[in-house]
Amino acid sequence: MDAETQKNHLKAYGITYWTLEKQLKVKWLLNYRGGSFLLPDTEEIQRECQIRGVSFEILSDAKTESILEDISSPSKNMEAVVLEKAPKIAVYTPKGKLPWDDAVTMVLTYAEIPYETVYDEEVLDDALLLYDWLHLHHEDFTGQFGKFYANYRTAAWYINEKKDAEALATKLGYSKVSDAKLAVSLKIREYVIGGGFMFAMCSATDSFDIALAAEGVDICEPMFDGDASDANYQSKINYTRTFAFKDFTLERNPMVYEFSSIDMTQKRQIPKITDYFTLMDFSAKWDPIPTMLCQNHTALVKGFMGQTTAFTRNEIKSNVLVLGENKTNGEAKYIHGIKGKGFFTFYGGHDPEDYTHRVGDPKTELDLYPTSPGYRLILNNVLFPAARKKKQKT
Repeated sequence: MDAETQKNHLKAYGITYWTLEKQLKVKWLLNYRGGSFLLPDTEEIQRECQIRGVSFEILSDAKTESILEDISSPSKNMEAVVLEKAPKIAVYTPKGKLPWDDAVTMVLTYAEIPYETVYDEEVLDDALLLYDWLHLHHEDFTGQFGKFYANYRTAAWYINEKKDAEALATKLGYSKVSDAKLAVSLKIREYVIGGGFMFAMCSATDSFDIALAAEGVDICEPMFDGDASDANYQSKINYTRTFAFKDFTLERNPMVYEFSSIDMTQKRQIPKITDYFTLMDFSAKWDPIPTMLCQNHTALVKGFMGQTTAFTRNEIKSNVLVLGENKTNGEAKYIHGIKGKGFFTFYGGHDPEDYTHRVGDPKTELDLYPTSPGYRLILNNVLFPAARKKKQKT
């Protein structure tokens, strides 16, 4: 999985997932040649690699033992993690098409990793219990319809989406979309606390935490929910309920395309040509989880924008790990944390290979980016639940 020899990093994850589906175990060689995968040598796997255009090498038993011995050396920042079971994947996404694309859905499809879709009805019916890994599609959990009001309130797609969301909320027994979305957010919170793995990108990251922090508080202006917001609602926000963020200030103006001070989009002074973020370096033997999530063939990844582009560093809770950052701009791009028995990862930005993806833009063709470092980070999270959990010392 290094830069020099792998022709299709993204489909390599699909091969690994496919191997796990065959009830075969895989070793993920953390920090060894870009985080390579050690698979059993079968004709079927070789043939599948050739069909999908994935580069591979055949190792003798002696060479394999030599590599594993080298990795196990205390002097080497490497580790071999066993992947045991193909995780069952759910993507939280609305029924029907949206005027933007979802990077996770696209890369799962490209890598040929199967997934199922769920939305509010399924979540509230406890369907998440059937899944190991949940991705939150570009979403607004606050009930403000993405804060698209200023630019798109007369657009047919915005009017239809608002109407559909209100109809669904009514069907589910809620008088407001914000109330329905809060109920969904609380169910997702339960899922993670119970041991689920949650991954979110773009506006699903901060809007999810804002919804949790604003439980019992009306933060929506009349054009969103038909009545006035609570007076002085900022003072009623409860940061103890959130997963990742603290001390943020909500954006009250409905004409501003922004949820809160968490997002760095409006504060950035970085030209596209120099917009990169750095992946953090962790101890593979002592911190295998963050090491797994940062596996890549480069430590420097191209930045990309979104409704939520990156996170204000000093508004991230101290128990949340920053996995990727742009230090010069004081922003975190990629963060990870533990909640109860489960895990969450937030990744800022919309599409790792479309710098300023806007409503109506054509979708990214991943055939053009088979070695994308930004997309690899998504797939690290997909395989993360497959790892064998080490027993904790007591």
